[in-house]
Amino acid sequence: MSHHAGDPATQAFVAHRNLLFTVAYEILGSAADTEDVLQETWLRWVKVDLGQVRDPRAYLIRITTRQSLNRLRSMRRRKEAYVGPWLPEPLLTAPDTAENVELAESVSMAMMLVLETLSPTERAVFVLREAFEVSYDEIAAAVGKSPAAVRQIAHRARQHVDARRPRTVVSPGEMRAALEAFQRAVETSDLRDLLDVLAPEVVVVSDGGGVRQAALRPIVGAEKAIRMFLGSMRKVGGTLTTEPTVINGSPALLFRVDGEIDGVAALRIEDALVTGIYYVRNPEKLSRLESETPLTLQ
Repeated sequence: MSHHAGDPATQAFVAHRNLLFTVAYEILGSAADTEDVLQETWLRWVKVDLGQVRDPRAYLIRITTRQSLNRLRSMRRRKEAYVGPWLPEPLLTAPDTAENVELAESVSMAMMLVLETLSPTERAVFVLREAFEVSYDEIAAAVGKSPAAVRQIAHRARQHVDARRPRTVVSPGEMRAALEAFQRAVETSDLRDLLDVLAPEVVVVSDGGGVRQAALRPIVGAEKAIRMFLGSMRKVGGTLTTEPTVINGSPALLFRVDGEIDGVAALRIEDALVTGIYYVRNPEKLSRLESETPLTLQ
């Protein structure tokens, strides 16, 4: 059975590919693992008798969720052995991702880190319910539990996430202003300016994966955060440049040394101040910063 661009199975898969990528990425936080899951989904999808499929979108989400859950359970060991904090793999997203508030919140580094604190099943249920509005019956079929159990899991997961998610919705304009202030302060190494833009209790999480220098635990407080940032700027052997970008639907600063990407800092902004800096330097996680990854909840 060969598949080419014109046949119904291929058309359905291609039509929903960005959606399936977004589902798997929100469950996994790793683009590389997400690509593997999509490959698995495709291999299973082409064996399905399409005559029996009422709703290709729902069916594809179900396969992708199952594969993502298997993958998430096996990733646990990798994360336990990881050196320092594990951050999600940052994705360059289209500038208009930030205008879609639901999408931007659901894939933001801040939200992805909250999702890391859920069990695999809770995470899958929460993502399918909250971000993609999948019915309880459909989620039950995907995760292998009863609809009643899924309702309870969804409720528990929502309470857990609500206690930890960012409090305020920030307009794209406020975000840009805070990012510009942060960029200026970093570029001029101006302590006063940095103190003005960072919340006093700002948290910096840096992910070097044991490959690049990074703090091995989160750093809390503006003074310490500034020392870390300015310290790492001084250690750079080369010309450091920064450029504003949109990572996971939120404002971020891309760092280059002699033109090569050295890292990216995604910002969590609340009340015009930076409350979280998620700084990814592990080279294995920097492959998706040159071209945009299209994400969608539809």
